[in-house]
Amino acid sequence: MDGERIFVLVNASQTEEADVGNRETLQYGGDWTVEKLERVRKYLRAYTVALKNQRFHLLYIDAFAGTGYCSLKRGGVDERALRLPELAEPETQEFLPGSARIALEVEPPFSEFIFIEKDSAKCAQLHELEHEFASKRDRITVVSQDANEYIGSLCQRSGWSGTRAVLFLDPYGMQVSWQTVRAVAETQAIDLWYLFPLGVAVNRLMRKDGNIRASERRKLDDIFGARDWYEAFYKPKTELDLFGEESFLEKQATFKAIGEYLVARLKTAFPGVAENPLPLLNERNVPLYLLCFAAANKRGAPIAVKIAQHILKG
Repeated sequence: MDGERIFVLVNASQTEEADVGNRETLQYGGDWTVEKLERVRKYLRAYTVALKNQRFHLLYIDAFAGTGYCSLKRGGVDERALRLPELAEPETQEFLPGSARIALEVEPPFSEFIFIEKDSAKCAQLHELEHEFASKRDRITVVSQDANEYIGSLCQRSGWSGTRAVLFLDPYGMQVSWQTVRAVAETQAIDLWYLFPLGVAVNRLMRKDGNIRASERRKLDDIFGARDWYEAFYKPKTELDLFGEESFLEKQATFKAIGEYLVARLKTAFPGVAENPLPLLNERNVPLYLLCFAAANKRGAPIAVKIAQHILKG
């Protein structure tokens, strides 16, 4: 694995297994949460081991970090809670280590950790990690700011030649702008893990009849960074009935087609993109998210993608 990369992990949730009595938690349901976190864990472990003898400053960033904890709800997924975690039911059966905790536990360690959460109350709970991981306290920064704004500003800074990172964008919905994704690519230093809201948001906005409201089209333009998605997913069709020919638009935006389109978009910005993003399914085997990987460093991209594709294959 090439040393010229930086890890920035942007995640929606972090957890611990015990002592969470009075803490607010974000709830998720189903094994897709486990799948996501396990793949992140494997990649971070491989990454720090590979770079332990390199002289780069290794940065880990977790945006949409929530409270620092998340809970796994067994027995079904409340899909409203995926988009609006505050609507989740309070009863849960299992707590899982989240991405922030996973990163802090990785050995050899990262040089620095940045956790981003816009909600100031949740940031206060993230600060508890500074006490729990006292030996790494001076390496942890908690930022109360919009993730797109902060990452955009971070990517514009100088000094990337001596720093490398992984960025795991794990939003609740369609909060991530393509402008942010492109800014990451332009650093030529960041490896990106991106939890794309395939089923919980994007496919829902693509109405079967193609009659998509202007505000929703703008959201799709922003997340894809292009407008040709409409022509890609809606094709004109003509049928003959008793009254003659009738022309209409037919939706061809299958989950697979949307995933392939996203991979193609990522390839316009990054020198390396995993060809096998992982669909994360609910209990009815319907895709909720698509876990994607892209590498911004041209030199390190081939080996980074090879490792990521192996992990995604699972």
